[in-house]
Parts: sequence; structure tokens; C-alpha cells
Amino acid sequence: MQLRDILEKYKAGELGADEAEESIRALNVADMGYAMLDTDRRNRTGFAEVVYCEGKETEFLLGIFKRLLKEQGEVMGTRACPEQFEALKADIEGLKYDPVSRIVRRDAKNKELKGNVAVVTAGTADIFVAEEAAQTAEFFGSKVFRYYDLGVSGIHRILSKQKDIASANCVIVVAGMEGALASVLGGLVRNPIIAVPTSVGYGANLGGVSAMLTMINSCANGIAVVNIDGGYRAGYIATQINRLASCSSFAPNSTA
Repeated sequence: MQLRDILEKYKAGELGADEAEESIRALNVADMGYAMLDTDRRNRTGFAEVVYCEGKETEFLLGIFKRLLKEQGEVMGTRACPEQFEALKADIEGLKYDPVSRIVRRDAKNKELKGNVAVVTAGTADIFVAEEAAQTAEFFGSKVFRYYDLGVSGIHRILSKQKDIASANCVIVVAGMEGALASVLGGLVRNPIIAVPTSVGYGANLGGVSAMLTMINSCANGIAVVNIDGGYRAGYIATQINRLASCSSFAPNSTA
């Protein structure tokens, strides 16, 4: 029952004040006992709730996915293992799983992707984070273009794609090792850069800390930095920027 239905029933005397209040509260949160789903998040923020799968019991995860799919018309989970996907797809038709990004999702039918988000990696080893970013942005309605393996050790590769990358509304730069790619691109493009340090690298990389510090301390302007291996966060923020840059009529999470 939608809010208008509740108000009409209250106006007609079919619902008492207490019943109407309880029904309105139920519109915002689905209390499943083991999870409190934020079913109003899309209306409030423009982005539907996404499931962090790692560590969740399969029974709980299945219940959450089914309820979100019912409420939202689509569902996405991050950091899912193959075993979780196998359990989910046995009960939910149409789920797709990407073993690289570990994202499991079922998109709304006829979703139109808009704008232009560029996802760039320094190396092939960074693609697992880049794909989390790219697929997150796509799930939220952004058109994504991928430019992989453009590390600074072969800087001519970056220059060969400079024009294409510069045309994006937002650029996600994913790099491990020393994380220099974000600084280089920061001096070549005019639009916002979201830098994502990865845990890829040798010992002195310190699990991504070295790349993160390089990105935070970049002398290039227009660079914002998210957490180590934070592909989901980068894809989310990139979509916020892409929506503003594309057009005011950008319809978030279209379920047409």
C-alpha cells in the first residue's frame, strides 16, 4: 500500500490513526528480524539499498534479496562469493554474477544508461576493483566506458586514450603500486577524478596505503580519493556527478 492509499483510507475512515501511523512507518522500513531494510532509500537519496554480501548467512541473504527485489524491482549485492550466488540463483531467476568484481545483480528491465563515466585502471591486476566501480555505476543508471591497463610505466598508452577519457563527465582512476596514474590524469582532463587506491603491489605498497597516500597528496587538482579497494563507493559518487552533469531529467534507478 502506497502513502496516498493510506491517506485515502484514513480520510474515508477505513483506517484509524494508530493503524495509519503503523502503515506509514512500514513504508520506510522492512523489519525482517535479522535485517532492517531501508525501503525508502531510493525516494530519499535517489539510490536504492545495495547488499554487502560478505559474511552474511545464506538464509538471511536470500530473504534480503527477495524483499529488495520486490520493493525495488531490481537488486544488487557486492562482495559475494560463488557459493552465495549459487544459493541465490536457485530461488531467484535472472540473477547474474561477475566473478571478477564479485557483484551479483538483477537489473530492472529496459533500463536506460545515461551520461558518460570513464573507468581507468593502471594495470590488469586492478580490474577487480574497477569492475566493482563500473558495475555499480551501471546498476545506478550510468553509461560506463572502460579503459584498462594504462599505467604510467607506458605513458603513451594514456595519451592514446586522452581525448576519450577527457570527454567523460567523471573519471574513476583505479591504481595500486605507487598510485601515480591519478596525478597524471589529473593534469590531462578537466572533469572530476575519483581516485581508488588498490591493495595491488609489492611489500612497500603496504596493502594499498602507499597508493592511497600518493593520491591524497597529489599536486594535481580535481582529485578526490576513496578508501582502498573502494570500487563501490567510487561508482556511487561517480553516478551522483554524472547525474548532475547529464541532465536534470536523469531518472535514477528507472524500473520501466
